[in-house]
Amino acid sequence: MELVERAEQAMHLKHLLAQSGARKGKVVLLDGPSGSGKTELLRQVADHAADTGCLVLRAACSRAESALPLGVLGQLLRSAPIAGERAAELDLLLRRAGEEPAAGATGDIGAPGQEAPIGTGLARVLHDIAQALLSLADDATVLVTIDDIRHADRLSLDCLLYLCRRTGSARMTAVLTDDSELPDGPAVFRTELLDQPHAARTRLAPLSEAGVAAMLAAHLDRPSAERLAPEFQAIAAGNLLLLHALLEDHLETGGVRREGYGRAVLRQLSRAEASVTAVARALAVLDTATTPERLARLSGLDGAVADAALRALRAAGLVHGTGYRHDIARQSILDRIPADERAALRVRAAELLYEQGAPAPETARLLVDAAAPAGPWSVDVLLEAAEQELIAGRAHRAAEALEAALTADHETPADRAAVESRLVQVRRLSDPATAEHHLTALTEAARAGDVGPAHTVDLVRQLLWQGRSAEARELLGGLRETELDPHGEDAALLHDTEQWIAWTHPTVARRARRPGPPAAAGAGRPPAPGRAEPWSRPTAVLAGALVGGRAHEVVDRAEQVLRDRGPSYDITWPEEPALLALGVLLCADRPDAAAWCDRLLSEGHTPYSPTWMALLSATRAEAAVRLGDLTAAVDHAQLALGHVTPNAWGVALGAPLGSLVLATTRMGHYDETESYLTRSVPKAMFETRYGLHYLHARGQFHLATGHHHAALADFLACGERMRGWGIDVPGIVPWRTSAAEAWLALGNREQAARLAYDQLGRPGTDGARARAGALRVLAVGGPVGRRPQMLAEALELFEQCGDRYEQTRVLADLSEAYHQLGDNRRARTQARRARHLVGLCGAAPLNEALLSFLDEGDDTSGSPVPSPESALLTGSERRVAALAVGGYTNREIAVKLFITPSTVEQHLTRVYRKLGVRCRKDLPVELTLSGAETVNAGGQA
Repeated sequence: MELVERAEQAMHLKHLLAQSGARKGKVVLLDGPSGSGKTELLRQVADHAADTGCLVLRAACSRAESALPLGVLGQLLRSAPIAGERAAELDLLLRRAGEEPAAGATGDIGAPGQEAPIGTGLARVLHDIAQALLSLADDATVLVTIDDIRHADRLSLDCLLYLCRRTGSARMTAVLTDDSELPDGPAVFRTELLDQPHAARTRLAPLSEAGVAAMLAAHLDRPSAERLAPEFQAIAAGNLLLLHALLEDHLETGGVRREGYGRAVLRQLSRAEASVTAVARALAVLDTATTPERLARLSGLDGAVADAALRALRAAGLVHGTGYRHDIARQSILDRIPADERAALRVRAAELLYEQGAPAPETARLLVDAAAPAGPWSVDVLLEAAEQELIAGRAHRAAEALEAALTADHETPADRAAVESRLVQVRRLSDPATAEHHLTALTEAARAGDVGPAHTVDLVRQLLWQGRSAEARELLGGLRETELDPHGEDAALLHDTEQWIAWTHPTVARRARRPGPPAAAGAGRPPAPGRAEPWSRPTAVLAGALVGGRAHEVVDRAEQVLRDRGPSYDITWPEEPALLALGVLLCADRPDAAAWCDRLLSEGHTPYSPTWMALLSATRAEAAVRLGDLTAAVDHAQLALGHVTPNAWGVALGAPLGSLVLATTRMGHYDETESYLTRSVPKAMFETRYGLHYLHARGQFHLATGHHHAALADFLACGERMRGWGIDVPGIVPWRTSAAEAWLALGNREQAARLAYDQLGRPGTDGARARAGALRVLAVGGPVGRRPQMLAEALELFEQCGDRYEQTRVLADLSEAYHQLGDNRRARTQARRARHLVGLCGAAPLNEALLSFLDEGDDTSGSPVPSPESALLTGSERRVAALAVGGYTNREIAVKLFITPSTVEQHLTRVYRKLGVRCRKDLPVELTLSGAETVNAGGQA
């Protein structure tokens, strides 16, 4: 081991050794903390003395041999290179000392606080040994080195004191090492030793940061050494043993390892006193909850002794303040404690913190680590800590506290079920699959009547998520038959949950729900209780409106829910009101649903919930599909599947998977679509609303790949389910218009028209998307002369929805209709507009179909030349017109250009007048490119 910053001390010791040759003997106590290099310095000085012809006597003390009489003295005598009569004499003296009675042989007793004096015979033998050692200095200079003198046996210390008192006039130097910071050392010996006029104490301090850099420079290049020195110093505080372990770790892995630094920490402690080890263990258990009083009580030591032990740990570079310098040190010490003893220490520490009124999370952390609750009080602490951890956003710690509370002895089965119910709620935030193994026990407890109505309602929701509808139906039946207070909270909660079930899991609903006439929000619900679950009321209102096909009536309420979403929502079902609110916007054909999703995705959520982010990303994917933004739909759907494991999705897997299948189908990535369709999905998914999205998307894939009968079967299966479940509303999936398209592909225009007219006649079918889809089917399947008018209306409706994909399809149909009618100019214009939108939405199959509508002389790759009329437009008008041709709604144009929607309408009116057109569908596609630069520049209109 290299010695850094020790040259001055080494030179001093060598100088003293030289002086002793003139019968000016010295005694040096080399004092310093463990890891300061005392042993290495002692070895180097001894080697130097041996090289210069001195007689070197060496000994190294050990705690394990401290009870061995004359053990150190025997090491000294036997280490001397002596032979002949003198060696025999020393050996005889050692044997005589071992045969003499030890302390108290004469019946004397020592002073208070001191050991009894040794017997007269033994004292005489020790005197003879000391004289024999002194006589060795007659022939040569003698160096006596003893490492860790604190662990020397008492008889050896007595002899050494006798020897050191007479060293001043002998050709002898004695160098002893010790750490005076450590408690329980040989204080009397040290005091008497330093009282001698020829004795001195030399203190070794830990390495400085410059010293650390110098040590590292011997193994690394200078820049790396200087860069790493501050980090190494912060961890090891100049302790050579720890520094060399850190260097080894760095060379091995570039980090800090338990195998290196952690092992060095344990070696450091192995040299320490029992009190230091006890404090080190207590400190490792208490961690950040450490105070001097707690440290002393947990280690079972007197306050002064505990303080001294803590100072020793600081001096050794393991501790800074009241905490370990690196967590690996703490973990290594904890791992070395036997498991039973470690658990007992943690429980004792938790009791100590509880007595002193420490924060619940601090106390709970110890109980969790101990995996052994300590009694009824510990359950209360763990439950309180779980709630505080949730508020702080640490859901994983809340789950750990609840897991620990679950293992305690509970007074009643109902108490245990309440804890387990809360644990399931918390687990669902991060991974619902991890909560599933609790559901069976909770279901049995609910059957036995040990679960209250509120927790049973929550259990029903969890069972439905996992596809365990039979058990959910059984528990719901029991709740429905229970005589609940009609004005109480439980009855209100059950009523609200029934509304949600009717929308998401209609097969479990009380009865088939069919769209009826508009009703006041909340009609039929029991009077509101004094305190209801915060998610319950908005969930019921929005779900009821969706089931009844009245999404357009509650758009304002949905937007209010999205604005108000925040910490007020309880974790029992935090995402459902927001998801239903977004569902209302989607079903009401509001293009701003995507913007709301983006806003919620960018917000910080406490506690953070991968489950919530997954569901929100799935909704964002559906919104992107409805906007015709197919690339974004794929990206968000894949993000949704990445937030939680596939098993964690349960029956809701149909939401992101359906969007992936539909988007990749429309993009023409059929191989990718097939890979998604081959994924395993829960059978129970097809009994839920999520299964409808999957079935419809699969049908679209079959339709796009020419499997028209398979497509028709999937679409009709959607319709059969929706009618049977009482949720046959257009906002879920457009099964009628999709089935009509399949009939058209099969050549049955009559069936297609029947379905389209049926769609137009449905109650609540006043939304833009449903009407536009039906009009397009009727136009495509009807006489060519009627197509332009119907397709123009469909195009305007799809523009209101912001759906570029459907706009492209309608424009392609318009182009074909004009071509059949002989109006090739309009056919080319609509084809160009369609091809521009195809580029925005990425629907490759549509792009290939549109090429047939362009004349051979058209340049399909170059930029269209702006029409002369477009030169009449101002810059602001060109920007607005360019976005309008691109398919943006007035509201979206206003947001992009930072103006009001009314200003957009005024600009468009002037554009129509200058260009001589009646509406936006007649705007020349060249405006998109002529205004592109100013739009991209972001100028205000």
